[in-house]
Amino acid sequence: MTKKRRATGEAPPEPVAGQGDLFGGPLGAPKKAAAAAASKSSPPPEPPPRPAEPVPPSELRDVSASLPSLPGAPSRPAPPARTVLTVGELTQQLKATIESRFPRVLVRGEVSSFRGPNARGHLYFTLKDAEASLDVKMWASQAARLRFALRDGLAVVAEGSVDVYAPAGRYSLIVSKLEPEGEGALALAFEQLKARLAAEGLIGDNRIREPRPLPFLPRRIGVVTSRTGAALQDFLRVLHSRNPRLSVLLCDARVQGEGSAEEVARGIERLSRTDVDVIVVTRGGGSKEDLWTFNEERVARAIFASPVPVVSAIGHEIDFTISDFVADWRAPTPSAAAERLAPVLQDLEYSLATQSLRLRKAAERRVLELRERLGSLRGGVEDPRRRLSTERLRLSDAEDAMTRVLRQVLRERREELKAHSEHLQRQRPQARLAEQRARLVQLSARLKDAVRADVAERRARAAQSRLELERVSPTARVAELRARLAHQQARMVALEKDTLAVAQRHFQRLEGRLDAMSPLKVMSRGYAVTFRTRDGGVVRSIADVQPGEVLGIKFASNGARTLQGCEEIEATVTAVKGPVDC
Repeated sequence: MTKKRRATGEAPPEPVAGQGDLFGGPLGAPKKAAAAAASKSSPPPEPPPRPAEPVPPSELRDVSASLPSLPGAPSRPAPPARTVLTVGELTQQLKATIESRFPRVLVRGEVSSFRGPNARGHLYFTLKDAEASLDVKMWASQAARLRFALRDGLAVVAEGSVDVYAPAGRYSLIVSKLEPEGEGALALAFEQLKARLAAEGLIGDNRIREPRPLPFLPRRIGVVTSRTGAALQDFLRVLHSRNPRLSVLLCDARVQGEGSAEEVARGIERLSRTDVDVIVVTRGGGSKEDLWTFNEERVARAIFASPVPVVSAIGHEIDFTISDFVADWRAPTPSAAAERLAPVLQDLEYSLATQSLRLRKAAERRVLELRERLGSLRGGVEDPRRRLSTERLRLSDAEDAMTRVLRQVLRERREELKAHSEHLQRQRPQARLAEQRARLVQLSARLKDAVRADVAERRARAAQSRLELERVSPTARVAELRARLAHQQARMVALEKDTLAVAQRHFQRLEGRLDAMSPLKVMSRGYAVTFRTRDGGVVRSIADVQPGEVLGIKFASNGARTLQGCEEIEATVTAVKGPVDC
């Protein structure tokens, strides 16, 4: 692309050297400006540029080639060769320059776009101020050491190095240390944990469980501390000087350093499963970092979950930890905890002797008072045996009267039940069907007996005929008689079958007539039985009911075989009309 200059009589500008590295071509600039720039600055040393691809001469055009040179003008130098960088080469040069220039920086800003740790535990957020924003990354190994919780809007000071991510062309800050601005990380973590535990009800005025009272004289005291620390020695010295009979169960645990919070929490859990009456968590004084073990959430939750009371005796009187707020009682020093848990043995013995003497005298006075009262009351009390005999007689009379009444009521109920049962048996079609079946069985038995008698008689006659035949013994007569006998036998079998068939048909007719007479058969064709619910009587006419009376209507559906198995509808009579033509 070329630019046309207006003909003003001015000399054409000279090209400025040093611009071909990045832009690949001479640019026009005033002569004085180019000279001043050449005299004030010198190009920084750079690695040798990569040779650019050759450009066809037809595409290169000097904007000053078309202008004639003025007489006496200096000759123009030849334009430098143009260097073209790839995106990767430019990014790598920028990456090497920026990362070597900023290996360690401290950046102040406000946390923004924080969404918590990702699946691998890394933290990604943005630091911003009024002028710019910066992407920040904090790896999981560094994030695990944070003493406070990040949140949007928190002003922090981040320490780390600048990193350029070449594939995306973005730069970010890789943080190795993060501190809140204006307050220490430990103080912020302390307040955040304190607020979170107060919201859950572990500390504060709204705590879920009120502080438990400490035992007056514990049988065994559990202590969680370092066995080599001075706090344990002070605690035992004061405790045994006041009461040498108290038993102490020690759970050795580190009280500062990496992993000490887990050991202290584990010690509280182990002691809570023993027979101790109270647990003392203690250590000597120190800096805030030394006492930080007792500001860990793990220790606070272990103290709250302990089934026995917990005493916190951490540091000196001016030192406060999260354990002091969660525990059931806070002791300013380990010695104060021992004084609270161990009453003086001599004072206890003296108080016990005094109370024993007072109790004995009070018991003697009470016995004398009760004896005097017993003597005064004994004269006004009647003989309880006479009163007991009178009450026994009254009880016996009441029992006899109750037995007579119960027998009479039972007799009446039995008679009513018998009458209802007989009435029910008379109304049940199953009973009548059973009687007919029994009669049918009796007739069938009589028929079988008659058939057997007839067969026996015929067999006797056949036997007699056989004897006569044997006496006569003609062959033809025998054959004839045998034929007659076979014929008679066939007739007898046919007669027996006919008789049995006639009896069966008669039985079927009787069964059909009986079934036709069954009220359930009639009801199955769409009829119903209506009865009064107050007495169970069947309604046969309108004279049997009154308006407002409750009736029960039974339908023989779904294969019902008894009246009790029929479907029933309760209805109330609203009006009674006279007979009309059906």
